[in-house]
Amino acid sequence: MNNAVFPATVFTTQRRFNNFSSDDMRYGDISESRLKREFGLVNISNVVDPYTLTRLTTFDNPQSRFAGAYGSIHHDAKLSIQQCAQLLFEEMQTTSLPYSFIGPYKHLINRMLRHFQLSRGSEFSDPLLNTAYRDKLYSDYASKKTTSVMQETIGLFIDYTSKGFPHERLDNLASAIKLSVLPKFDSLILDKINGMGITIHDVHATKIEILRLDVNDYGWKASVRFTAQDHFGLDVSDIRKKKFNQFQFFKIWFVLQRFDIFGFRPFLTNMEAVIDIEGKR
Repeated sequence: MNNAVFPATVFTTQRRFNNFSSDDMRYGDISESRLKREFGLVNISNVVDPYTLTRLTTFDNPQSRFAGAYGSIHHDAKLSIQQCAQLLFEEMQTTSLPYSFIGPYKHLINRMLRHFQLSRGSEFSDPLLNTAYRDKLYSDYASKKTTSVMQETIGLFIDYTSKGFPHERLDNLASAIKLSVLPKFDSLILDKINGMGITIHDVHATKIEILRLDVNDYGWKASVRFTAQDHFGLDVSDIRKKKFNQFQFFKIWFVLQRFDIFGFRPFLTNMEAVIDIEGKR
């Protein structure tokens, strides 16, 4: 019986890394008529009308009690596309506050929105995001969370005679991980107010590697690297959901990304964390 040699990849999701073909990575592909007709995106902003490139007044603001008092007449000068987009991004920063007002990661959304505006689709990574991902790996108390499942499965098959993990049991480990709850930012309360729920929420792809495994007569300890990637972009199924299309933040995001006069590019968000998993004999 041969022991596995580490470092080794023990699990990769079916959803692949660097997947630019998914719908949430599309941009600048939807017309005004379709945005209004198919998605009901008529009143997008309290500040500007992105369809007419016009600054809104109190009488135009859909949230104001004076809305419509002067019919469809707009009282401000025409904006350029760049000016309109800038005002929409500023409004996104403001409307993100209810989702990101507590904890050490609350400013990540500001960095990611800035990246969305300026990066032209380049990948995003941040040490603070890696810290958030590492904290999630340690703090998630789901009964079938990945780290717990790995701890149980590795401990079950450790060979204390040869001081290693049998190579043929790597498939058992991969199967167990596949049935576990992979880390993502979807807690019932905290991720909805600390900024992680709107910056990441779900995780598109995950890879897990065991970097090192040490076994002695009393137990074992593994150094495990989690690598994850998400898409900072919205697809059409997102904007059809009530939890998205009822809020200004997500309506503005979808229009900035998908409206054919803007076409701001979504991007890949990369995270990585190395943690220790151990068990006793």
